[in-house]
Amino acid sequence: MASYSFKLTVIFILATVTCSSSAAKETTMSLYFQDYSGGPNATVMQVNSGGLSGDDGALKFFEFGSLFVTDDPITEEFDSGSAVVARGQGLYVTSALDGKIAHVVISVVFTGGEFSGSTLQIQGASPQLEKVREVAVVGGTGIFRFARGYATFETVHFNLENHHVVIQFNATVQHY
Repeated sequence: MASYSFKLTVIFILATVTCSSSAAKETTMSLYFQDYSGGPNATVMQVNSGGLSGDDGALKFFEFGSLFVTDDPITEEFDSGSAVVARGQGLYVTSALDGKIAHVVISVVFTGGEFSGSTLQIQGASPQLEKVREVAVVGGTGIFRFARGYATFETVHFNLENHHVVIQFNATVQHY
């Protein structure tokens, strides 16, 4: 019986050493969400009627309970004419009573470049009035299987006239 127990212990130790020796890879990236909140090519839309404004059609980002869906093109560079490498698809909801926090659930769906066919799953509380908002990378697919890490969003351009916002997305992700 002791021999059997010893063999199981050795197998367990070998399995643990083998699994821990396959080191995680770390990937960092900096990309740009091209967000359009109005006009014929809007990429973000408010979906609940309770948060809609009066006649001006403005979105109510700071009203508790406002729910939005998004499908932003994500480019390699700041310029909206830069190569689109992904889509930022998901939703966010103004989840704080005072309107200062939005809860985001976003899939970064890579459509081109070295990560094409892979995704990153982003989730977290995003303080809307902060210059830089940090959220968690909670998973991924393809190249990013078992992804864990963090991402930041920073609004680097805001043009009210044409409803265009550019949000710099920086991510550091560990994956296998």
